[in-house]
Amino acid sequence: MTRVFARSLSRKKIMSNDGKLIGMLKNIRVDFDSGQVIEMIVHPDQTFDTSSYNLEDDKLLVIPFESVKDIKDYIVVDRYLARK
Repeated sequence: MTRVFARSLSRKKIMSNDGKLIGMLKNIRVDFDSGQVIEMIVHPDQTFDTSSYNLEDDKLLVIPFESVKDIKDYIVVDRYLARK
C-alpha cells in the first residue's frame, strides 16, 4: 500500500468496497513499537447498520486497518473483513 501522512487521513469518509458509506474517520490507533496502524476509529453514518461491528463507547466503530483496500478520495474497506 502507498504511504500517506496521517494528517491527510483526517476527516476522510470511509466507504465499503460495495459502495456503502460507513462513516467518517475520527482517529487512528498506532503500534508505536512497529509504527503500524492497527485500527481506525470511525464516527458511523446515521444510515449505516453497526450491529455486527465492534463498537467503542457504544457509538464509535473500531475497524481493523487490515481491512483497508485503498486510500484516495475515500478510505475503502472490505466490509466483511471489518466485522467482528
